[in-house]
Amino acid sequence: MNQSKLVFAQLMQHLPLTTFRRCVARYQGEFKVQSFSCLDQFLCMTFAQLTYRESLRDIQVCLRAQHSKLYHFGIRSTVARNTLAHANAVRDWRIYADFAQSLIGIARRLYVQEPFGVELQETVYALDTTTIDLCLSVFSWAPFRLAKAAIKLHTLLDLRGNIPTFIHISDGKMHEVNILDQLLPEPGAFYIMDRGFLDFERLYRFHQAGSFFVTRGKSNLKVQRRYSHPVDRNTGLICDQSVVLTGFYSHQGFQAPLRRIRFKDPETAKTPVFLTNNFVLPAFTITELYRCRWQVELFFKWIKQHLRIKVFFGTSENAVKSQIWIKVSAYVLVAIVKKRLNLSASLYEILQILSLTMFEKIPLDQLLAQTAAGENYLTPDNQLLLFD
Repeated sequence: MNQSKLVFAQLMQHLPLTTFRRCVARYQGEFKVQSFSCLDQFLCMTFAQLTYRESLRDIQVCLRAQHSKLYHFGIRSTVARNTLAHANAVRDWRIYADFAQSLIGIARRLYVQEPFGVELQETVYALDTTTIDLCLSVFSWAPFRLAKAAIKLHTLLDLRGNIPTFIHISDGKMHEVNILDQLLPEPGAFYIMDRGFLDFERLYRFHQAGSFFVTRGKSNLKVQRRYSHPVDRNTGLICDQSVVLTGFYSHQGFQAPLRRIRFKDPETAKTPVFLTNNFVLPAFTITELYRCRWQVELFFKWIKQHLRIKVFFGTSENAVKSQIWIKVSAYVLVAIVKKRLNLSASLYEILQILSLTMFEKIPLDQLLAQTAAGENYLTPDNQLLLFD
């Protein structure tokens, strides 16, 4: 029964601990470690993430204040600031990267039937990059500009459930288009990306693999029209054309025909041009697919606001990458719990509730289900109104 278990322990029950131990063994994460295991480190950092701790000392003080409950948390060692800092600095970040990927695999299976705004059976990914600014004097391993440091998160987001399926962490100097070299194209899947990823030689590799892409065309793009398809101008479509690239380098990189769609946005009156190698879907569906790319922008905004991904408990490259992957694991874990418990509350609401109830012994499903129920409360008739 979960009635005698702490909320944090109930949440951690959804972790595949056998997989975690395999990840630790793969990179010898506990070689010559006598206490404070990798699991202890993961649980401490996950607790810090879910309760919005500010520093290592903050983590130490909070957990030591509940020392008698740490065993029930799953933490088997004494939590010390120096021990946690050393573990973040030296234990291979790939342990937590691999474990996050296993959680992502679980989440994707749970959200495989989740709608995302376009009625399409194929998998749809949104690809984008966000930059996290850092202090150059502290994070000297991540140079970006002359007097500025930064890291970039290159993210491939599965739009069914907004699950990040691929994340690459680089310094600020890496151009986003280079991330296409590290992606393994999935046949039949759609990849939505902005103009920053427009490299026809790299996109041709996706075309040969049987994948589809939707991107924006640049203003200086040189093409030759081969055929014009009829369009319904009442939907905002201006043209739907089959074209070939005529630029010297672009034609060498991509010799196959492309589909060029011009659309007038009714809200902004702008007329963006979309390029795709898919000739089957209706033109308006292609424009709607590109509109769904905004989900990855919202994902970046969400994690920066609610996962505190710009606050780090260490300055080394290993510590930063470890913390980012543990934060991704926490995000995906909450998404898994939301789906398994069939909760109607949003991820934001779930995180806020968990941040205040980690040491409670309320069944997790009852605790999180109260949010949706609380929205139906009616204001009593004798309650004074602040505004008429």
